[in-house]
Amino acid sequence: MTELRVVEVAEEQLDSVWQVRARSFGMGGDRDEWKKSARSFIVDGRYLGVVDGDELVAAARVWPHEQWWGGRRVPMGGVAGVVVAPEYRGRGVGSLLMRAVLNVCAEKGYPLTALYPATTVLYRHLGYEFAGSRHLYTFEAADLRTLGGTSRGNGTAVRRAGRDDADLFLELAAKAHETRRSNGPLIWPRTEVESWLEDESNFAYVAEDGFVVYKWKDRNLAVEELIAGSEETARALWATVGSGASIAKTVEACCPPFDPIHLLVEHEALGKSWQNRWMLRLVDAPAALAGRGFPDGVVLEADLRIDDPELPANTGDWHLSISDGSASLTAREPSDDALRVGPRGLAALYAGTPLATLRGTGLVTGGAALADSAFDAVFGGPAAYMLDDF
Repeated sequence: MTELRVVEVAEEQLDSVWQVRARSFGMGGDRDEWKKSARSFIVDGRYLGVVDGDELVAAARVWPHEQWWGGRRVPMGGVAGVVVAPEYRGRGVGSLLMRAVLNVCAEKGYPLTALYPATTVLYRHLGYEFAGSRHLYTFEAADLRTLGGTSRGNGTAVRRAGRDDADLFLELAAKAHETRRSNGPLIWPRTEVESWLEDESNFAYVAEDGFVVYKWKDRNLAVEELIAGSEETARALWATVGSGASIAKTVEACCPPFDPIHLLVEHEALGKSWQNRWMLRLVDAPAALAGRGFPDGVVLEADLRIDDPELPANTGDWHLSISDGSASLTAREPSDDALRVGPRGLAALYAGTPLATLRGTGLVTGGAALADSAFDAVFGGPAAYMLDDF
């Protein structure tokens, strides 16, 4: 084996990436469509590979996402398509590739990076930790149909949506996530919303403070996205989906476990439900904390000692100040009372994991135990979740 090198994937290497993907995970699909998508990552250096001589043996791409955290938008590099040729596994190729990915995220100005792991060992070794889940629930279509039959939902005006409603969809989603102080959901590009609304297989409806996009799936229905700013709108939109109950028996939907739909339907979600957990890492700790939202009226002043062997810029002694819904992390002199944390613990803390849990795993040590409740108060809130895969 010659010296392994990290490279930016070039278009002429895409066939090699495809072959490694096939050998790694058995991925199929339309090669031409996949290449078309892959080229958008090549243009600005967001597709990385590892080569052994002239042979490409591993690859990964980075999505230019944003996430809601505490009701504010934070740029996030979404890592996907991480593949290593079977004969090169166990040789440090994945670690070499992912270290390069972390550097690209830093260079591109993403304070956060997230991924859906095929394995946790590699990513935890590099500082990622579980932050939230993507939940899929299955409801009885007939249950949803009845939600619009009450006085609280029956009078809500719902109309069909078209391509010109893309900006309205984004505005309604932003208002809902800001109000709820959501943690984790992605911000969709306008072009993606337009593609939903142009796709003839999708059915899109909009109300004054919400919208829904859904489609048929194997003679049942699947909700792509549903945003509702009030009970009345939630009832009306879910009932619109449920109106297909004469043919569809079930409706699949990605939504958080605390979504109002779980309290509105008469029967709980069916057994055909699952969750897919995702991991988070802070790339630029000061920027990630400054970008995140926090509860108004809650104050925290605390010293931190961050030890980050992969991203030395995060390592050091810091003072964390949180007030008026915002945070700042500034360098300071070492303190005996500092809370000591590595990148895994910092990611879990950022996502709202209680301090008692982090102390119980050794991911956080030191600090004043009496301050734990203050950390829980400022970082707590709605559980982190995503609605989309990438």
